[in-house]
Amino acid sequence: MSVLPFESLACPLDGMALCRVEKSWQCENGHSFDVARQGYVHLLPVQKKRTKDPGDSKAMVAARQRFLDAGFYQPIADAVTRATLADSPAASTLRCLDAGCGEGYYLRQLGSSSGSIGLSLLGLDISKWAVLSGARQDRRASWVVGSNANLPVLSGSLDRVLCLFGFPVYPEFARVLRPGGRLIQVDSGQDHLRELREIIYPEVRMESKQVAEAPDGFRRIASEDIRFSLHLAGAEPIADLLAMTPHLYRASQEGRERAASLDSLSLTVDVCLHTFERK
Repeated sequence: MSVLPFESLACPLDGMALCRVEKSWQCENGHSFDVARQGYVHLLPVQKKRTKDPGDSKAMVAARQRFLDAGFYQPIADAVTRATLADSPAASTLRCLDAGCGEGYYLRQLGSSSGSIGLSLLGLDISKWAVLSGARQDRRASWVVGSNANLPVLSGSLDRVLCLFGFPVYPEFARVLRPGGRLIQVDSGQDHLRELREIIYPEVRMESKQVAEAPDGFRRIASEDIRFSLHLAGAEPIADLLAMTPHLYRASQEGRERAASLDSLSLTVDVCLHTFERK
């Protein structure tokens, strides 16, 4: 699998095409964005930030990297790679955005897959710590600090968008995908990490899993339930799992203390992978 440079970035200020000029990306209106020494570029205008340091913290990113690199979610990564490459002609090149890429685990897994399809990869996250981690680990892909609400990507330029446990912004995804391009979306199922939730919350709400309706501008072409068990031995992977999920903030102090007291935990992983095609 060859990974090619990503060349479809757009200026976050005026939407014009960005071109790489030495150590910066520039548009024809004179806006320029420096490439950091680690290889990423910051394309989130200060007026678009809701906080000074949005997104996951440095500690959360490190916890996610340790947990994912241990292989606990490998079946999900394998399914995402299969769905992303499905129906792609041999010797073609897929332009792919991971929207909310975190520290880049799923994009690295995709880039390491075998086959004759070329990949042009962009990892985007609102957290500079996540993008920094991704850029440090894989220089083949391009890495951008940006927001799903205003993707710094040219309209109709992508073949695939990944949104994995993230915050989908369907109008933006539809804008940047070419007709026939695909959105690969992974969402938690009703039993996902149920055993952890039963420990940290006084009551766990069990809601029926709803198969997502196709968003406007898309049609659903496939859905896949991914369910498996995993066992965490030791306090560190349990702490890392809690730190990389929204449950870290939703749980009470007492709930977090109960999780911290565990030295092992068996869990159910329950997610659904949807593939939507741009009309």
